[in-house]
Amino acid sequence: MSNVKVFRLAYVDFSAKNAGAMVDYYTHTMGYRVTEEKDGVTYLSNGLDHHNIVITPAEEKAIRRYGYQLDGQMTLEKVQEQLHSQGIASSMKIDAKPGISRFLELQDPAGNVLEIFTEMEQTAIGFGSSGIVPLKLGHIAFYAKNFKETIKFYQEVLNFAFTDQIGVDFANFLTCNTDHHVINIVASEETRLHHIAFQLKDASHQYASSDLLAKHGRPVLWGPSRHTAGHNIATYHHDPEENVVELYTDMDVFISELGIFEPRPWHEILPQKPKVWEALSAWGTEFELDLAKV
Repeated sequence: MSNVKVFRLAYVDFSAKNAGAMVDYYTHTMGYRVTEEKDGVTYLSNGLDHHNIVITPAEEKAIRRYGYQLDGQMTLEKVQEQLHSQGIASSMKIDAKPGISRFLELQDPAGNVLEIFTEMEQTAIGFGSSGIVPLKLGHIAFYAKNFKETIKFYQEVLNFAFTDQIGVDFANFLTCNTDHHVINIVASEETRLHHIAFQLKDASHQYASSDLLAKHGRPVLWGPSRHTAGHNIATYHHDPEENVVELYTDMDVFISELGIFEPRPWHEILPQKPKVWEALSAWGTEFELDLAKV
C-alpha cells in the first residue's frame, strides 16, 4: 500500500467552448469570486483557496484536469519516488500555475489528468455576497474506461477508501476524508464527466438555491430527493455547457476506523455500513432526467 495520501479534491479545471458564459455562471449564479485571470484562463475561489474552479477557453468542452491536495507528510520528491516505484509516471511542474508553486502531474488509468500538490495560496478572497454561494466543492463523478483499474489506482496509489456502490460494478463511491464520497467512478467505455457537486449549508439553502436557479433560467432536472448511497438531499441542473451540477446537503459522514457511517435517523439499518444499493432515490421518487444516463 502506498504512503501517498490525498485528503481533498481542491479544484476542477474545465475546458470551455463558451468560457465567458461559464465564468458568468460561476460568478453570478454560483456566487464564486474571481481571484485571477491569466492568459485567458479564469481562476475562481469558493472563499479561501486561490482557486477551486478554473475555466480555460477551448474548442471543445471537457475536464482538463483535477487538483488533489496531499496531506504534506511526504515531500513531492518522495511522492514522485513512490509513484515511480509503483510504475506510475509523473512530471514535476514548477511555477506552472497561479496559486500553486509546485505540483506533480500524472494520469489515472481512465485517462484523467491529475495535479497533486501539498500547498496552495490561501488568497482568502471571502465568500460571495450573491448567488448560491456553496460551502465547498464536494465531489466529482466521472465515467471511466478501465474502471476497475481506476478504482484500484485511487485505493492503492492515493489511499482512497471504498464506501458504497449503486448496482454491481456500476457506480463506485470512494473517499479520501470523512465525506461519504469525494469521487464516484461510473463504469463505461469512455472517460468523461458525469457530474460535479457542491455542498450547501442546510435545507433552507437547498430551497433558496432552487429559487435562484429558476431566476437564472436553469431548471432543476432531478430532485430534490434523498439519495441511497450517501443519503444526501440533492438537486441537479445544467451549467451553460450542459455539464450536470449537483447541489447537496446532509451527506453521510464516514468513520473509517469503524467502517460505518455516522448514525442518522434516516438510515435503514444501524450501524449503516458500505453496501450495494439498487436505486438512486431513498424516497422512491422518479424524475424526467435519468441520472444513470446523463
